[in-house]
Amino acid sequence: MRLLKVQQALKTKNILFTYAEEDDCGSLDFQFRGLRYHVWEFFDDGLWGVETNVKCAGRSEDILGDYETQIADLILTWPDMAIPG
Repeated sequence: MRLLKVQQALKTKNILFTYAEEDDCGSLDFQFRGLRYHVWEFFDDGLWGVETNVKCAGRSEDILGDYETQIADLILTWPDMAIPG
């Protein structure tokens, strides 16, 4: 299981997501306020990173380094999603 910090941030905000793992890299897809987001992990030339559109829904970017903390911290600034029922 990968991207645990991001998964925890999504759970804290009550945002439903799907998780997959391929070639030891994690992948998250979710919606927030009608927009689709992704966090797709990669390992390239000895470096871990993600491709994501969390910072700007209309544009993907690569983030290297402590990408989990950066993404989780941003998600935690979003308003909580209401869970029906």
